[in-house]
Amino acid sequence: MTRTNPTRPTRLRMPDPVLSALACPVCGNALALGERGLSCTHGHTFDIAREGYAALLTGSTPPGTGDSKEMITDRLRFQQAGHYDPIGRALAQILDQHLDEPAPLVVDIGGGTGHYLAQVLKALPHAAGLTVDASKWAARRAARTHERGGAVTADVWQGLPLRKASVDVLLNVFAPRHAEEFHRVLRPDGVLMVVVPAADHLIELRGPLGLLEVDPYKDTRLVESLHDRFAPADLTELHLPLHLSHEDITTVVGMGPSAHHLTPETLRTRLADLPDPAPVTASVRLYTYRPHGPIGA
Repeated sequence: MTRTNPTRPTRLRMPDPVLSALACPVCGNALALGERGLSCTHGHTFDIAREGYAALLTGSTPPGTGDSKEMITDRLRFQQAGHYDPIGRALAQILDQHLDEPAPLVVDIGGGTGHYLAQVLKALPHAAGLTVDASKWAARRAARTHERGGAVTADVWQGLPLRKASVDVLLNVFAPRHAEEFHRVLRPDGVLMVVVPAADHLIELRGPLGLLEVDPYKDTRLVESLHDRFAPADLTELHLPLHLSHEDITTVVGMGPSAHHLTPETLRTRLADLPDPAPVTASVRLYTYRPHGPIGA
């Protein structure tokens, strides 16, 4: 007969190492599970959604923050087609070279559906993971992406709901970066991995569809944003030749900054002039960093 702990909400999908690393987003104290959800010693309480994620967005973050249900559905379909799987495999391979911790805690900031985290966890059989994203629709999916992974809704700009020096690996794939918070939660011997588009990312689509150009100073800005707290340890470039359907191209455009500058009607009109499927190059740079200086400084 299997016994269950009556104080632990059975709907929570989160391994114990992840739960131990969580901190109250209001006061920073440790969080514990009870019948009402997650709470700290100061009485701040947070719900566990029926889908299994913890809702840790604070009142200063407006409802509806993050990607919509439709955006997450499209992104999930694109990811499940395997187009960007080499990115996840590369993350896992690089971590295998840089990690000394046998059972690391891996946290994906702005991790969306949990797709890349799941690939890393699959490759690191003793690791536990957490997806942090502002979108509840993303967290709903991420909470059930991998048995050793959990998910919370949180806004990186309001502070990460994690204890100081509690994380072994931070992943940041096409997502916002908060260097100070990253440095606070990462262990002194931890690893930060940042994935950004390279100069020729989706180059075949930019002219015909009128997409925004990749910032030519993106790499410089990345280095400048992190150099006070992180030292570069590795750089890997990936160039992925793809053949994308018009539906997939619509999705990949919607996943990037050009989504805010193109109407669906304009995109459909311009897509009609492209072959279906169309040859497209996905080109990204994977940066590996190590923290330096006193934690939290």
